[in-house]
Amino acid sequence: MKYIESLREGDRLNGIYLCKHKQSAVTKNGKAYENVILQDKTGTLEAKIWEPNSNGIEEFEPMDYIDVTGDVTNFQGALQASIKRARKASEVEYDPADYLPVSEKDTDEMYKELQKLLGSVKNQWLKQLIDMYFTDNEAFIEAFCFHSAAKSVHHGFVGGLLEHTLGVVKLCDYYCTQYPVLNRDLLLTAAAFHDVGKISEISKFPENDYTDDGQLLGHIYMGTELVRVSARRITGFPKKLSSELCHCILAHHGELEYGSPKKPALMEAMALNLADNTDAKLETFREILKSAGENNGWLGYNRLLESNVRKTGK
Repeated sequence: MKYIESLREGDRLNGIYLCKHKQSAVTKNGKAYENVILQDKTGTLEAKIWEPNSNGIEEFEPMDYIDVTGDVTNFQGALQASIKRARKASEVEYDPADYLPVSEKDTDEMYKELQKLLGSVKNQWLKQLIDMYFTDNEAFIEAFCFHSAAKSVHHGFVGGLLEHTLGVVKLCDYYCTQYPVLNRDLLLTAAAFHDVGKISEISKFPENDYTDDGQLLGHIYMGTELVRVSARRITGFPKKLSSELCHCILAHHGELEYGSPKKPALMEAMALNLADNTDAKLETFREILKSAGENNGWLGYNRLLESNVRKTGK
C-alpha cells in the first residue's frame, strides 16, 4: 500500500484505506456512479466508482476500511482515483493508527510549550480558570490534545486543535511585546480558550465530522458558554473580567458573516481575531502546497484563499 501523499498520476492504487465519505450520484447522461473519499494518515483522496454494480465492487459503507484497486489520474489539477475493485476489509487486516492524520509536531512538546506560556498569566482569576482545564482536568487535556481544529480547511488532524491553539497563543504573546497596551493575561487566556468549543462541535477521529450540537450551536457559542459557566464556579471571579473574556471568544472570527455573534469591541478581541486568522490562513496555505507534492506550477484558483496559488520559486 502507498500512502496517499506519495501517490502520483499514473500510479496503481492498491491497498486498504478508510472510506471517509461515500455518496451516490448520476452523470449528465443519467449513468449512476459513486463519489468516495479515501483517507490514511497522510491525507485524503477523491475517488470515483464508475461501475458500482460490477462484480468487483462489494458492499461497504462510510467509515469502513476498504481494500481497493484502481488507477490514479489527474482531474483539473488534482489527483483522483478510479476504483475498479473494492471490498470491506476485516479488522485483522489494518491498524487504525495508519489512517488518522496526525500533526507533524510532537504533542507532548507542544503541550509543554503551551503550559509554559499559560503559566506566565499572573491574574489570579484567569490563572484559576486556566488551571481548571489545562492543568487539573485530565479528561479535558486528553481530548484537547487528540482533537482536530476543523473537519477540513486547516489543522484537520489529530493534535490539530493543540497545534492551532499554541500557534494563536504564541502570536498573541508576540503582539503583547509590540503593543504593551494589550492586557496580556486576558489575551493569552482568550487565545487558550478560543476554540475549546470544537471538542463538542466536531466528533472524534476517525469520524471527525460535525455533531448535532456543532451544527445547531457552533463552537463559538459552546466555548463561550463553557468559559462563562466555569468563571461562575470560581468564587469572586469579577463579572466585568468574565464578560471581557467571553467577548474575545465571541468575536474571534472578526465578522458577523464569518460566524462571530459580535465584532471586536476590545483591542484584545481584535488581536485574537488577527492571530486566529493568521494561523488558520497560513496553515491552510501550507497544507495546499504540501498536497501539491512536486508540482511547482500554478495550482489553480483556491476558494479558501480566493486566489490562484503556487509555491515560491527557488
